[in-house]
Amino acid sequence: MHHEDLDTGAGDAIRLPAPPPTPPRPAIPLLTAVVPVIGAVVLWRLTGSVYSLWFAALGPVLAIAGFADGLRGSRRVARRARRQAATELAAIDAALAERHADERRRAWARTPDVAGYCAAPDEIWRQVPGREEVVVVGRGSARSAVRVDGEPHDDAARAVRRRARLLEDAPVAVPLRAGIAVCGPAPAAAAVARALALQVCLAHPPGRVRVVGAGERDADALPARLPQREAAGGATLLVAPHGRTVPVDVDIPIVRVADGAPPPPRCAAVLTLTGPGRARLEHGGATREIRVEAVSAGQALTVADELAARAAQLGQRIDGAVAFADLPAAAPSAESLATWIGSSGGEAVVVDLVADGPHAVVIGVTGSGKSELLTTWVAGMCRGRSAREVSFLLVDFKGGRTFDALAGLPHVAGVLTDLDDAEALRAVQSLRAEIRHRERVLAEAGAREIGDDPGILSRLVIVVDEYAALVAAHPGLHELFGDIAARGRALGMHLVLASQRAAGSFRDAVLANAPLRIALRVTDAADSRAVLGTDEAAHLPGAPSARGVAFVRRAADSAALRVRVARCAPGDLAAVAGSAPTAERARAPWLPALPALVPLSRVAEPGRIALGLVDEPEHQRQPALLLPGVVAAAGGADAAVGGASGGDAVGACGGFAVVGASGSGRTTLLRTVAAQHPRVVWVPADPEGAWDALAAVDAAPGGTALLVDDADVIAGRLPAEYAAEWLARLERAAREARGRGMLVVVAAARVSGALSRTIELLPARALLPLASRADHVAAGGESADYAGDQPPGRGRWGRRLVQFAMPDAPPAGAAFPAAVPGSARGAAQGAGPSAVPDAVPGAVPGAAGGAAPGLLRFWRPGRTPTALVLPPGVSAERFAVGGVRLSTVDEAAASAGPAGATAAGTGSAAPGTGSAAAPGTVVWGTPEAWLGQWRLLATMRAAGDVVIAAECAPEYRSLTGRRELPPYASPGADRAWLLRPGGDVARVVLTR
Repeated sequence: MHHEDLDTGAGDAIRLPAPPPTPPRPAIPLLTAVVPVIGAVVLWRLTGSVYSLWFAALGPVLAIAGFADGLRGSRRVARRARRQAATELAAIDAALAERHADERRRAWARTPDVAGYCAAPDEIWRQVPGREEVVVVGRGSARSAVRVDGEPHDDAARAVRRRARLLEDAPVAVPLRAGIAVCGPAPAAAAVARALALQVCLAHPPGRVRVVGAGERDADALPARLPQREAAGGATLLVAPHGRTVPVDVDIPIVRVADGAPPPPRCAAVLTLTGPGRARLEHGGATREIRVEAVSAGQALTVADELAARAAQLGQRIDGAVAFADLPAAAPSAESLATWIGSSGGEAVVVDLVADGPHAVVIGVTGSGKSELLTTWVAGMCRGRSAREVSFLLVDFKGGRTFDALAGLPHVAGVLTDLDDAEALRAVQSLRAEIRHRERVLAEAGAREIGDDPGILSRLVIVVDEYAALVAAHPGLHELFGDIAARGRALGMHLVLASQRAAGSFRDAVLANAPLRIALRVTDAADSRAVLGTDEAAHLPGAPSARGVAFVRRAADSAALRVRVARCAPGDLAAVAGSAPTAERARAPWLPALPALVPLSRVAEPGRIALGLVDEPEHQRQPALLLPGVVAAAGGADAAVGGASGGDAVGACGGFAVVGASGSGRTTLLRTVAAQHPRVVWVPADPEGAWDALAAVDAAPGGTALLVDDADVIAGRLPAEYAAEWLARLERAAREARGRGMLVVVAAARVSGALSRTIELLPARALLPLASRADHVAAGGESADYAGDQPPGRGRWGRRLVQFAMPDAPPAGAAFPAAVPGSARGAAQGAGPSAVPDAVPGAVPGAAGGAAPGLLRFWRPGRTPTALVLPPGVSAERFAVGGVRLSTVDEAAASAGPAGATAAGTGSAAPGTGSAAAPGTVVWGTPEAWLGQWRLLATMRAAGDVVIAAECAPEYRSLTGRRELPPYASPGADRAWLLRPGGDVARVVLTR
């Protein structure tokens, strides 16, 4: 068989030749031996010649000769068969060598080493099946794919079969991510490790593999010019010297290990150098000898330069740093917000928020480059455009530093941060008014959308960093942003919402209207799928070099585009600001925050009571807060306030409550009301004055303003029974306020107990700053409205934020509470001990519901007989002046005769009373002494006055026989109650 007759197809098996046939043994020619013998015998018989018998010897001779000749021919055939078999095996061996050479060539072509790539540069970075998942560690024997059929019949055939099973000088590979440890002398091990790493870089372009780790000063390090060092994505390749820890996030570790040191557990393949170019490979539980490749540092630099040139030629450095200044400026257009944000494949990437949007969603974990992306994007949209074309509202809810650099651009209407949560919230809420404003402008122009009349409105871009934190703190904003997302395209309002995660951040109303999606690195594949539809963003590396790498998917894109975002330097922003056609700043879509101090003159209106300035960001206005109804100068006692009808009078509103902590501005608000009302009853803070003021309210004319400050404090200063009665009177005043045209204003630090019933009767409530959110809610406010660290006078009127006004000057008669008629303290300040009037002006009701008023007096003994009740330990000797006769209860009882009674209506003593009821007599004693002489007490009550010191309040009812409460008198202040026969009780001041 000739070599050319063999089938050497790569997929066909080689068949061993069949064993040569064994030649048959030649048969012994019996007839040849027998026939001559028979002929010789016959001839002898016929001739009788003895010589004829010699012919019989020819038979055996011929038989032996014929057998010998046959044996010789068989041997010749066997030799010819052996030669033919050897020829066939030689042809098979040649075919096998050719098959192995072809298989070796294809194996090295599929998985070349560094020398192979250098010999065939076109193979660099080519995608070849089987190449991407392995790394060639050396040359050695490998199992051949050549198949040999047939059974070997001799040693030569068996040797051919053995050679067919093994492919010598074949590439020996291990999995790419197995991890390789190179053990041996440092220079040789470093050269081998360098060759393995360069092989990986030659097989995988930047973006599929990125080099991390040491710089060029380390002997094991790869050249800095390798384009894979600039890659921000792909599997991480680390070449580590001996002793360096392999990070857990390294995908392809190649580690040099010193002689005798154990390899790192991360390395599944171990190469131990055994000589020049030779090593022992241990992997997968097997050990084999191989020849290894080594690359010097100089050769590595040459390879790195070649790869860098190739990357630049093929545009493979998509992950290299990009400067904002290197990006071209988009042509400004009123119908477009196109701008370049970075590069991909060596080309600049343009994003148009109008054409690709109208809204965008951006996700990325902390450190992924969201802030840089937003800064570059905003700066790009500003470049070459004026504030009349586009303006920005920037909201940063992750600490307040993201947009600091952008604040100086004239296009930026404002930068809001969570450092001033309340201001940020009100500005965002102002967008509701901005929506209505834009709708109104478009309607007046007869345009359906902003594109129908370019230039009529500037486009407003709302950029929110940490959108999830914003809506988590204020869930009500979900609805607002959903509304903007739905109507923003026509109105020229665009959203760029950035968050760390997509899950739980963006509702369907936003996502459905935000086809422009950008995803930087995320840790959860579900977030990547929610935004991009793929897991690609979850596979981005977290190394610093990968910061700013993002996937962009526009409305027209069938797949996400990988982009390296450009970095915008401070100088770039200055250039952007200078490129604006005009220096005019953008109009802010919200009003300034309420001032900390609002003078009454700013909000006052004639005939109205103004309380302060209201902040209505949703309407972009700050009107004055006015009470319903009108008020004018006081008229007659029965006239309605200002002469208006009851329904138009300010008192028709019934009044309001003021709740706030100490120093929150409660008293100032009441003074503001008092400064605008002509008829005020201000309930003073001292218990006696507070009691008297409420007692006098029933007689107050219609249209009076009743102002009660610190109602809870006043109630707390009164004894329980008095406090209950005082609060009941206050409650009655609040209940009857509308009917009487009165304005009732009650201020307290907290709402609790019986006072809460009065507060609930008042139709409105002003909530000033309180100590905690719980206090704010307990006072009737909404939890979401609570804000700490508010200035005095800042509060809520319902849900509206108000800065309550401060009066420009104290109101007339504002020496509160001295202006309250009938005030015990006011009277005391107006009269001294030498003044002893029978009465001072100002009626004070002495009984709950009593019709007749008592009189406030400065009491000293006179001609009327008096029973004086003093607490134990107090003497009446100080009253023994001017001929007054003093006697104790016991003395008066001892000197009295049989029990008698005073003649009704005569004022003279009945028989038996002795001198106790004589004119000018003062009988004094403790409550116990008087109750022990009740007949004497009854006589004195009937014949003269009874004066009971305020300290004897517990025995008041027992001593007087009256159930109603007397006017409140402060114990320990020389206060007492004066009872006259047939009259009401009055509070008096005991003179000294």
